[in-house]
Amino acid sequence: MMRPPEDVVYVGTYTRLGQSEGTYVYRRDLQTGRLTRQSFVRDVDPSWLTFDPARRFLFAVSEGRERTGSVSSWAIDARTGDLTFLSRQPTGGGEPCHMCTDPAGRYLLVANHEDGSVAVLPIDDQGRLGPLTDLRKHEGFGPGPSQKGPHAHFVTFDPPLRRVLVADKGIDKVMLYRLDDARGVLVPAVPPFARLHAGAAPRHIAWHPGGRYVYVNGEADMTVTAFAYDAQQGALEELHYLSTLPVGAAREHVSTAQLLVEPSGRFLYVANRGHDSIAIFAIDQTTGRLSAVGHAPSLGRTPRNFNVDPTGTFMYVANQNSHTIVQFRIDQATGALHPTGDVTEIGGPVCILFA
Repeated sequence: MMRPPEDVVYVGTYTRLGQSEGTYVYRRDLQTGRLTRQSFVRDVDPSWLTFDPARRFLFAVSEGRERTGSVSSWAIDARTGDLTFLSRQPTGGGEPCHMCTDPAGRYLLVANHEDGSVAVLPIDDQGRLGPLTDLRKHEGFGPGPSQKGPHAHFVTFDPPLRRVLVADKGIDKVMLYRLDDARGVLVPAVPPFARLHAGAAPRHIAWHPGGRYVYVNGEADMTVTAFAYDAQQGALEELHYLSTLPVGAAREHVSTAQLLVEPSGRFLYVANRGHDSIAIFAIDQTTGRLSAVGHAPSLGRTPRNFNVDPTGTFMYVANQNSHTIVQFRIDQATGALHPTGDVTEIGGPVCILFA
């Protein structure tokens, strides 16, 4: 089975900002990291992108297309990486913002932010999506002004591929499920959730490569929490949490967005919107605990998303409100980020995905 070329990069955008038209395909110089635009497909607010396991298909949420939101599937040209539309389905909830496929590529799991639900949609052999087979709605609320109800924001499988974890920022919980792949239904796991400290508003989840540790950023209180993960029991044990902001930094109109462990597993990064920086943490390989290394300016406004190339050499930061992707070289010894001077102009970038 052929995969798209390794130098292909997909960028999802917020078309609502009026400066982009959908999902863009770029080619990346593997030596310098520079991006060159190749093509695009029209869509409405494709704010998160993901592949099937074989990378034959690309899936894109559409936050703004319908009141309930939708998700589309696209065939990937194995020679060029260009996209061809296949199908679209509603997700059963408002503002779908994250998704993943199951290990076999038979189902797409989608987090609906607005009403705190997780949708399951079947995927046929040709990459076309079918109607929902399940819609699991969360319940509860948190103490913060943005926590009047559940807001599912991230869905992922654990590394052993036994359980599904969902970060819900409205209820300060990471929900745990098992996927019944015979029926396409999510079944609550035991234990059914892990709790974060009140008011954290957990947004995204990042795994350490070994699968023993997992990290969750608090969108509302600008924190990152480290957990030890028991793969047999499916239990998360909190180790500690740290601020993602420098001491004394203003906290008004600031929130975290993306977090990511780079490929070697030595460093973790968190995007601070409003402060417009990337927080850098070193990971203790024995304990999983974090120590703050410093901050790098994102060199743009509102770093919504960032990603690290598969070799761990370059980081690309999508500055949503300055309409740029800024490239950094990662210091392999310290984790520090050094701007290369390469800046890609693109309207409202909010997701970067490497082929």
